[in-house]
Amino acid sequence: MKGIILAGGTGSRLYPITKSVCKQLLPIYDKPMIYYPLSVLMLAGIKDIMVITTPNDHDSFCRLLGDGSQFGINIHTMIQDSPGGIAQAFLLGNDFIGNDTCSLILGDNIFFGQGLRYQLSLSINIKFGANIFGYHTLNPEKYGVVNFDENSNIISLEEKPKNPKSNYAITGLYFYDNRVIDFVKELKPSLRGELEITDLNNIYLKDGSLSCCILGRGIAWLDTGSAESILQASQFVQTVQERQGLFISCPEEIAFNQGWIDENILIKNANNLGDTSYSNYLRKLIK
Repeated sequence: MKGIILAGGTGSRLYPITKSVCKQLLPIYDKPMIYYPLSVLMLAGIKDIMVITTPNDHDSFCRLLGDGSQFGINIHTMIQDSPGGIAQAFLLGNDFIGNDTCSLILGDNIFFGQGLRYQLSLSINIKFGANIFGYHTLNPEKYGVVNFDENSNIISLEEKPKNPKSNYAITGLYFYDNRVIDFVKELKPSLRGELEITDLNNIYLKDGSLSCCILGRGIAWLDTGSAESILQASQFVQTVQERQGLFISCPEEIAFNQGWIDENILIKNANNLGDTSYSNYLRKLIK
């Protein structure tokens, strides 16, 4: 399976902060925002990952992530000249995906909690169909919304409805079979001129091959698209890390635990980060 992180867009909701720096490069407490979605794909066992970014931010992502070898993975980059909708990611990544299945995660989404790895394992081996993730929220009208019947079957998907039929928001993490490329080619731009991910998911729904995993109370989903949510996410990460002494979304730790890098590479990564709490944490992993 291939993985795609969509880290494009203008970040206009965060102006003036994002006038000079990409949103996905902003810090969430002690690490760049992009580390969080990257870690989710790595936890799922995905080692071939493409980061889609803007022309202005491409070099910054390359400096930060390199080719991914420090994490034991392969990182590719693709430039999105202008925002064309979430589903456009599959057109941009057509050659990268090839004949494989694919997972897409939005660059400003954070997932954390007990059972997350298990939930990911249910989707990683998908051969036919698509899988999305639902999350109970108080303000579903801000997101795509999934509605179920009494037997928990999906009966409708709506994009930011004024009167949501359920409280289950669709998160920014998706798994698709290889048909996704052909399905996206069938899409027509919405009124705002973009290829909508909800329209893509509705094709799978009509096809009868769309499933939805509900993320329960033990899992946190944070959408860091506003200044307030970035602050809240940073405070959340700080609180958990300081209480547990364990880091959230540390790619080097995930790679080390997966056996993708050895102690020598882990120490090299730590030394390249100087004398910081992050580098000291990496050194402690060996002990």
